[in-house]
Amino acid sequence: MGSLTSPSSTSPSPRVALGIDPGTAIVGYAVVEERDSKLHMVVCDVITTSPSMSMPERLQHIYHRLNEIITKYRPNEAAMEELFFAKNVRTALTVGQARGVAMLAMANGGLAVAEYTPKQVKQAVTGYGGANKEQVGEMVRILLHLKSIPRPDDAADAAAVAICHLHTASFLTRTQIF
Repeated sequence: MGSLTSPSSTSPSPRVALGIDPGTAIVGYAVVEERDSKLHMVVCDVITTSPSMSMPERLQHIYHRLNEIITKYRPNEAAMEELFFAKNVRTALTVGQARGVAMLAMANGGLAVAEYTPKQVKQAVTGYGGANKEQVGEMVRILLHLKSIPRPDDAADAAAVAICHLHTASFLTRTQIF
């Protein structure tokens, strides 16, 4: 007969999600850990590139920094905000390039990448898909038990993406019918 282990003797491995808010001038990133249904901030910051850099240099810098972040923090999940196409086609194209580089870095790091619309991220974090940046930032602060809202906004947005993924992927796993 096999031996029994008490539930308290084994703790499930934490889920560690990398959230990305893509851009070419500023890429927000956050690593958020979920352990025992509680969220904890590991790191939250931005990668910046100089306007004086060529586009290939900017993309290369983003790629190398994301590789360093993935190697250092070892997330086991990743999520990125989908491209929001507004009025400026040129901006959408350059952000699309940065998204591709970020996806490549995550794929090379062995991470599958989930994508969420800005509305899905806001809904998951605030309960309202039309929330403004201040509301999202405040809920990130509350959910991660932080003293202040992460700055700049791109960092807070990346944390919101990671939170959205942890909540959404967890919900989908619990509700799947086999």
